Amino acid sequence: MAKVLVIDDEASIRETILINLRKNGYETLSAVNGAEGIKIARTQLPDVIICDVKMELVSGYEMLAVIRNDPMTAGTPFILITAESSRSSMRQGMELGADDYLIKPFSGAEIIAAVNSQLQKRQALILQAEQKLNELRAQLSTSIPHELRTPLNGIMGYADILRKQSSELDSTEVAQMSERIFKNAKRLNRLVENFLIYAQLEILETDHSKIASLKKNRADDVALMIDSIATQKTYESARSFDLDLHLETANLAISSDYFGKIFEEVFDNALRYSKKGSAIYVHGVSNGSKYMLTITDHGRGMTPHQVHEIGAYKQFERKIYEQQGTGLGLSVAKKLTEVHGGSLTVESEHGKRTTVVITLPLAAND
Repeated sequence: MAKVLVIDDEASIRETILINLRKNGYETLSAVNGAEGIKIARTQLPDVIICDVKMELVSGYEMLAVIRNDPMTAGTPFILITAESSRSSMRQGMELGADDYLIKPFSGAEIIAAVNSQLQKRQALILQAEQKLNELRAQLSTSIPHELRTPLNGIMGYADILRKQSSELDSTEVAQMSERIFKNAKRLNRLVENFLIYAQLEILETDHSKIASLKKNRADDVALMIDSIATQKTYESARSFDLDLHLETANLAISSDYFGKIFEEVFDNALRYSKKGSAIYVHGVSNGSKYMLTITDHGRGMTPHQVHEIGAYKQFERKIYEQQGTGLGLSVAKKLTEVHGGSLTVESEHGKRTTVVITLPLAAND
């Protein structure tokens, strides 16, 4: 039985709504003001909240803001009651996260229709999340064994040589094998990390409270972070002279770890799919309330079809170019960007260049 919380300081309206809900099989909770409503919402966790806009102590708008900022209640459908039907008043509620409005005077049928609509939407989101989990399980069951086997085989192979022939190897050979083991272990760690992040993001897409919590994080001075990652990676690839950086500093509404992951995956693709001696251009600039980061390489590029098909577990022309990997990195970067209210777009000319544009919101006070 679905549970509905009704908050209104006018007893007659509150009781009318409660009676209609009970007649239609709903369990009901009630509060005479917003302060009491917040306590009940946090302790009883209703399936739907119906709340009057104009109340003493805590208004409906204020209560809505509190509900949306609490991870326990952030995803609860919220219906506002108002005597005003103006666009401005409705817009204010919608911007705070209201799901629907009941305009006074309203009928019992309108109350039930509004509640039923919100419960159906919530059920649809739950089913969507379950479907995504089932799809993810199927993808993981077919992709993980193959993709993890290559670096794991490298680790086991070199470790076995060291174990069995250590007395026959000179120090240079030992150092070379140790380096290969380390590189394969790093690659294995990155694969596992990407799989885990992708799985978390598939679930997060339908969890509005966790998404809201993620957006409260902050990455300070991203220019310094970009410079550090790009400089280190080009050095490791013996391509320091190929790097062309032009960066404005900014603070972004995303955690440093997630921003670092986004840039690292995109920049790594630029390195991997372009040749030594070709420039990799990285440009970062604030644009209104957003930060725009552009990464351009002059490598093999992609066809329009390949750009359209960018997704998890895809890697184009693998047999031709003998590149190992899941193709998951760019999908992780795209999902992370979008979950934080940004965008990641790819423009490419096959055989010439690829440009990735990452746009993310600036942190508050920027």
